[in-house]
Amino acid sequence: MSAFRALEPFTMLSPVPAVMVSCCAPQEDAKPNIITIAWVGTVNSDPPMVSISVQKKRYSYDMIVHSGEFVVNLVGKQQCRSMDYCGVRSGRDCDKWADCRLTPVPAQGMDHAPAIAQCPGYLSCKVRQMIELGSHVMFIGEVVGVGVQEELFDADGSMHLERAELVTKAHGLYQKATDVLGFFGYSVARPEVLKRRMSTFKTKKGSAK
Repeated sequence: MSAFRALEPFTMLSPVPAVMVSCCAPQEDAKPNIITIAWVGTVNSDPPMVSISVQKKRYSYDMIVHSGEFVVNLVGKQQCRSMDYCGVRSGRDCDKWADCRLTPVPAQGMDHAPAIAQCPGYLSCKVRQMIELGSHVMFIGEVVGVGVQEELFDADGSMHLERAELVTKAHGLYQKATDVLGFFGYSVARPEVLKRRMSTFKTKKGSAK
């Protein structure tokens, strides 16, 4: 068994979800923006809440503060290049929507922030708390609406996000979260249940994982 190498403290948690967060200032003529965020996570289940962490210098920061809302858009393989672009360009200098050919659409429960039509799904969030942590400010948002593309559902209503080939970030690298290794409780599932459940997870090419 190999030994651990001791390193200085840093945010090694990996991989983490990579998402595009859309937001908009509350002014009537305001234009929405997109910011790429990997500092995102689930923080509560009842009520459902997620967090995003944003630096104050970011163009989207004031939009989220003043509007009190944001939309977390899940990113699949097809949106990976757009997500990267939205992370290295500022909305102060360009129109990310036009440059990436993305379409803003109304998001459930939002007064200002749109969702991104091309993404597999989204979470509409109302800001419930802001916490200054140091380099970033954490926005804790209550999820007030969710949208998922129809193509990710089977006829029986079961949802298959794995088919969207969702993207994760691992220290500067984007990777697909595709292969299904199990499901909650699979370690104690009866053999027939395990076989039946696992057979429902298929990639876009149709091969069972």
